[in-house]
Amino acid sequence: MDMLDMAAKGGWIMIVLAALSVVCFYILFERNFVIRKAGREDPLFMERIKDYIHSGETKAAIHYCRTVNTPSARMIEKGISRLGRPMGDVQTAIENVGNIEVARLEKGLAVMATISGGAPMLGFLGTVTGMVRSFYQMANAGSGNVDITLLSGGIYEAMITTVGGLIVGIIAMFAYNYLVMLVDRVANKMETRTMEFMDLLNEPGHEQTRPLPH
Repeated sequence: MDMLDMAAKGGWIMIVLAALSVVCFYILFERNFVIRKAGREDPLFMERIKDYIHSGETKAAIHYCRTVNTPSARMIEKGISRLGRPMGDVQTAIENVGNIEVARLEKGLAVMATISGGAPMLGFLGTVTGMVRSFYQMANAGSGNVDITLLSGGIYEAMITTVGGLIVGIIAMFAYNYLVMLVDRVANKMETRTMEFMDLLNEPGHEQTRPLPH
């Protein structure tokens, strides 16, 4: 049987599953592009920040962070803008920006997680409703007119929705875990940059620059 013909026999549940699969693939490709872009950065980024800080060129450092325009750069930019304040305030400001950046990267992942759990349930719902319809048709056919093909045909049509739901759910589950892995990699880089920046401020002989004028 052709896959399209098989899907068509699943009824309206298959339409919902098809829509969910479209949403799933959109989130996968869109988030994959965004997260991978966020993870790219200049390997000499912190070296340049260190040079700017040591020479007291905080405005140039902030401009450089805005040019790089990555989550790590925006965190360091916030930290530079808080120079001159207590170290705890600087670290808190950086961590707050980091939490916001991670939340932005995770946009849409909750929807994908819902699809991974909800699609199989929709498939099972289609199977149950299909079985109910099949037995209802048998009951209306009467005891003398029951044909095995009537029952088997209804059953295989009902099982199609289960197959469709499982396929969509499995794809969504793997896609979700893949994106979570990418987000974790970026988050680890952000944490590393935060530690490097705080170590830079804690270097012996380093004096924090006065706060930038607002």
